[in-house]
Amino acid sequence: MARPVLVVAEQLDAAADMVVDELNQRDVPVVRFDAATFPQQLTLTAGHRPTEPGWNGVLDDGCRSARLEDVRAVYWRRPGRSAIADTVPEPYATWAQNQADAALLNLLAALPGVRWLNNPHHDRIAAHKPQQLTAATRCGLKVPRSLITNDPDAARTFAKQVDAPLICKPVLGGRLPVGEGRALMVATHHVDPEEFDDSIRSTAHYFQEAIDKAYEVRLVAVDDQVFGGTLHATSAQARTDWRTDYQHIEYGTAPVPDHIAHGVRRFLAYYGIVFGSFDFAVTPDDEWVFFENNPAGTWAWVENRTGLPIAAAHAEYLQGGNE
Repeated sequence: MARPVLVVAEQLDAAADMVVDELNQRDVPVVRFDAATFPQQLTLTAGHRPTEPGWNGVLDDGCRSARLEDVRAVYWRRPGRSAIADTVPEPYATWAQNQADAALLNLLAALPGVRWLNNPHHDRIAAHKPQQLTAATRCGLKVPRSLITNDPDAARTFAKQVDAPLICKPVLGGRLPVGEGRALMVATHHVDPEEFDDSIRSTAHYFQEAIDKAYEVRLVAVDDQVFGGTLHATSAQARTDWRTDYQHIEYGTAPVPDHIAHGVRRFLAYYGIVFGSFDFAVTPDDEWVFFENNPAGTWAWVENRTGLPIAAAHAEYLQGGNE
């Protein structure tokens, strides 16, 4: 019997849907579940003996099951956290959730010879934006001049040194809860150094020189393959942060220059990951400037808008060649 791929993702995830479809077309067995179903709907039983190379056991959701020793690959795609029954009071519920999260992830990570896309232990490190700039520079990619500070005087000095427009962006991604189940995305925005004041001391601020863009690229890398989806903004708002004005973006594709592809592959290898959603700006002089990489970033919209075979690249890697 063919070895299965575990797809660990939320139920409503377009990227996971596309990868599962590709694997089905290749007759690769798939067992998909959300980590949020553990331990209430998903059952895990695993044992280890000193004479065996790894853990043996079963994952079973009541409809499908997979033997741990048979798993060939894991596609870990933004799953939810383990959900503990409401009958368990605090602080035991939080303790139980941490135990369940650790058991599921660490058992899968301990399976020998399993391909990961991506191992979340590596993702956590690869998601750190300040270190990304260091890694990108080491890998031969051009990055913007940047400053992280809570000192308004340092921010003013930086602005004078750059002597060009500045933007401010979050150090850490995510959304800001604003009540009633709503969340606000903190977008990249232009800042005026004349307005810098002591409010900068309230937290860390991430300033960068604003790069003059001809267009932007969401570069999706899967193992050795790279795909360049272009975003041409037609409004000032979209040119600053395309996520804030989808109505004014024109999509397309662009060949990835060899030196950029080489730098991206080195970047992935640096972190021990095989997938990334990279954001680049391309200047009017055709120079590619690295902004950041999201090791669990979205890409389904790139394929849907451009036809780039990104899901097929995922399936090819997870399948593992001719296995």
